[in-house]
Amino acid sequence: MALTCFIRYQIDPFQRDAFKEYAGQWGRIIPRCGGHLIGYFLPHEGTNDIAWGLIAFESLAAYEAYRTRLKTDPESVANFRMAQTKRFILREERTFTEVVDGTFCIPAVPVSA
Repeated sequence: MALTCFIRYQIDPFQRDAFKEYAGQWGRIIPRCGGHLIGYFLPHEGTNDIAWGLIAFESLAAYEAYRTRLKTDPESVANFRMAQTKRFILREERTFTEVVDGTFCIPAVPVSA
């Protein structure tokens, strides 16, 4: 994948379960619409109102085609509507990044005690 879209969400920490449901829906929708879903991440410790979604694409053109498909996919439209109705996403930011060659998905080396 040439680039990754990092979506930073500021969420209502009292509606964590609603965001979890929303993120889970994208697990089916995003791949069907052409995105490579890396994952959604909820806060675990520390800041309790920041969540992340990571989706990879071959190019910005592939991302734009994906966004067009999202707008007509019935399940996608319903998921966006649910988020607007429940208002658990307070803010959303997108940043596009590219991986530095030789630095992605490098497994840990076993450490002997």
